[in-house]
Amino acid sequence: MRKTFLLLISLIIAIGSFAQKDKKATEILDRVIAKTESYKTMEVEFTLAMDNVEADIHDNKNGVLLVMGDKYKLTLSEQIVISDGKTMWTLLMENQEVMINDVEENEESITPTNLLNSYGDNYKSVYLKEDVIKGKTVDLIELTPLKGRTYTKIEVAIEKGLDQIYSFSMFDKNGSTYSYTIKKYTLNKKVGEFEFVFNEANYPNFEIVDMR
Repeated sequence: MRKTFLLLISLIIAIGSFAQKDKKATEILDRVIAKTESYKTMEVEFTLAMDNVEADIHDNKNGVLLVMGDKYKLTLSEQIVISDGKTMWTLLMENQEVMINDVEENEESITPTNLLNSYGDNYKSVYLKEDVIKGKTVDLIELTPLKGRTYTKIEVAIEKGLDQIYSFSMFDKNGSTYSYTIKKYTLNKKVGEFEFVFNEANYPNFEIVDMR
């Protein structure tokens, strides 16, 4: 599940450039990138739905993602993921455990740091159609990984006129679909650097597991 959360972070920060380009899809994605990069900070409230028809699994949860450059804080009911761009702290709330990892710099990592540099180059982008979702007019774009991944494709809905991601769905090879819908954007919110560093004093009973 953590990789899907990191994918959310990447897609909200920017879509990146793509190795095999559809002209219309690229034009839309370029506008999203330009607009997103103009923000100093971005806070996103979203809903995540996980469905697997075969296994009869249907789960919904809410989350908040705060982003400033390569730094981010992802808050969910069961876990919090914090990164200052170099180190990542994953807090498992039920287990009262914190796992510490270095932010990996390779094409397999779906992180803000390397998305524009390498990871986005591994997708084929195709414009699908204009659609209306809950009264919002969106452009639907399909991203297909050129290299082996645990998912087969991602469908992204970009809200027309705003050049912002409205939703996206990731289709996993195991039959699961992870669908994210953005409920609210808060842009250029004043945020302190302390938001992106784990403060041990705030979690006195948590076990720290350093995996670096």
